[in-house]
Amino acid sequence: MRDYRVGLIGTGFMGRTHVLGFATAARAFEMPVRLRLAAVADVTEAAAEAARRSFGIERATGDWRSLIDDPAIDVIDITAPNALHGEMALAAIGAGKHVYCEKPLAPTAAEAREMTEAAEAAGVVTQVGFNYVANPMLRLAREMIGGGELGEILSYEGRHAEDYMADPAAPWSFRHDPAGGGAMADLGSHALATAEFLLGPIAELMGDAATAIRERPAPGGPRAVEVDDAARAFLRFESGVPGLVTASWVATGRKMSHDFEVHGTKGGLYFTGERLNELQFYSAGDAAGRRGFRTIVAGPEHPPYARFCPAPGHQLGFNDLKAIEIAGFADALAGGPEPFGFRKGLRIQRLVEAVRDSSAARGWVTTAPGEEGAMP
Repeated sequence: MRDYRVGLIGTGFMGRTHVLGFATAARAFEMPVRLRLAAVADVTEAAAEAARRSFGIERATGDWRSLIDDPAIDVIDITAPNALHGEMALAAIGAGKHVYCEKPLAPTAAEAREMTEAAEAAGVVTQVGFNYVANPMLRLAREMIGGGELGEILSYEGRHAEDYMADPAAPWSFRHDPAGGGAMADLGSHALATAEFLLGPIAELMGDAATAIRERPAPGGPRAVEVDDAARAFLRFESGVPGLVTASWVATGRKMSHDFEVHGTKGGLYFTGERLNELQFYSAGDAAGRRGFRTIVAGPEHPPYARFCPAPGHQLGFNDLKAIEIAGFADALAGGPEPFGFRKGLRIQRLVEAVRDSSAARGWVTTAPGEEGAMP
């Protein structure tokens, strides 16, 4: 079994999630390759060393470029701020390394396309971190939709809403950087990915984006906010199904509302990320007086749940979804298909930009998959 030595860039929230995901994936799955965290980089030597001790990684550095230059590193794992993804990924690709990058792939579709084309030309394996679609309950929903259990699909609604920016005193951060920032890029990208995962390509959309809190505290004084705090997009899928996707990081009281609702002639589905081990199913065929949504609880019969627990209802967590994502990346390194490679990341970035463009133009824009491809 081949070893792949991984260099992790970034040790914040997602960096820690990746570390836990690698550890869990190695034990929950019979992966065809070994992924070993060999080095970690952060903005300073002190921060990197603290992460090295906490995570149990061999080496630490305050210079991410040293991971690129290290011939012993096979995979670069990027969890740094969004605006840095392109530079880091292109450097890694240029050095012939495989790349695992958190979403969004890049601040712009143009940069995401450059990264995608460079990776494909170099023949390296890529992965973008959209771990919500790895949830067994989303896979079940897609199976039920595709299998006709809901009948003809009539409508779709999806959202990703949290409240970590609801406080006006929350400081300006890299998420407010006009280069790739905003609620639609940060959260709506997940909602758009889920929409296409479940119902196929989005053909056109009309977006509306708004800034609710127009300045944030920052070193040196208040700083203007130029990105959206909340956004929505009316959708038209290639199948003709109408839909709606919303994104907000000022949704007071919501902590992980990655939700969707699908309605069909035979039934409906509802899911919320705050109860990620449950899928609500309504069957229109139930007898009168017996109709209503019923709960399908995640269990071993919903792959790959059984890799984590043999008992139903005991629940998977956010970090387990990352482990499932990493297992898919390992399969791709062994020659299998990329579960969510750079080309799919490019597709989502194009959709995010389409929402912004449509909002500015106040009209519908075409988003049918072109050279960037669509969700599988």
